[in-house]
Amino acid sequence: MDKVRNDEIRNAVRENYGKIAESGNAGCGCSTSSCCGSPDDMTVAGISLGLGYSSEDLTSVPKGANMGLGCGNPQAIASLQPGETVLDLGSGGGFDCFLAARAVGVKGQVIGVDMTSEMIAKSRRNAEKTGLGNVDFRLGELENLPVADGIVDVIISNCVINLSPEKERVFREAFRVLKPGGRLAVSDVVATAELPEVLKKDIAFHTGCIAGASSVQDLETMLHRSGFEKIQIKPKAESKTFIRDWMPGSKIEDYVVSATIEAIRS
Repeated sequence: MDKVRNDEIRNAVRENYGKIAESGNAGCGCSTSSCCGSPDDMTVAGISLGLGYSSEDLTSVPKGANMGLGCGNPQAIASLQPGETVLDLGSGGGFDCFLAARAVGVKGQVIGVDMTSEMIAKSRRNAEKTGLGNVDFRLGELENLPVADGIVDVIISNCVINLSPEKERVFREAFRVLKPGGRLAVSDVVATAELPEVLKKDIAFHTGCIAGASSVQDLETMLHRSGFEKIQIKPKAESKTFIRDWMPGSKIEDYVVSATIEAIRS
């Protein structure tokens, strides 16, 4: 994929999610319910409960922090411990960051990075409501993380890495900022079949968390080349039940599913 196309995708993603942040809408940015349903609190709660979050998770964060943007629950596989430093790639309204901040406690730290200035502004406003002093939101691209080398214990992310047109750069950056023994615990979409060319070229399918999905094999290769070990990618066939609602009638559930992605920096 050439540089011009990469920039076109990044700009479209930035513009799309900036609009979502300003509008308060939930979902991944397409034009239907579930994946990007209405901003109704019950809709967002229903999406999140279906992804594996608890009712306590939903009520413990400021209103508006949970935007229903994910495709899983990285907290469920991250095994966060008190005192750890956590980095959230594509932190959105701050939902996963606030949950992580409570898990790592006052001696821990959580850094959220998002490429969209509107999202960073929104998450910082939400942070003020929490009173949590161990959360820091930073503007930046995942391919060029504004984070120092070797300071992070755990990297989480929820349905965001697929949006990058240069995923291997993201994984190399993730490896750089992790401490030796640090771990990657990500929820994302993976490709289970080759997407038709016409859909690959459709920017809406990129911003809608579909066209940018990579196969399990390609992700494993990128992670290995970036230096990661103990790679585990587990597609969840049951996720088709909510993925089909992202773009009804398009049969996208035949091409992508949600998966957990775990790896270790040696």
